[in-house]
Amino acid sequence: MRPTAIAAALLLTLLPAAALAEGCSWEHRDQSVSQCPEGHMQDATTGACVKQTTS
Repeated sequence: MRPTAIAAALLLTLLPAAALAEGCSWEHRDQSVSQCPEGHMQDATTGACVKQTTS
């Protein structure tokens, strides 16, 4: 087999795996895990946990 054919076969084999790996991080890029205790939320300006108030 020619080296270019081997390289092309290798590339075509690895591209789907790379696309799937990128897809996972792309879907969750705007989500974050809250480290605040139950009943608290993170304040956007200070970054501190504050107690949730209901209105």
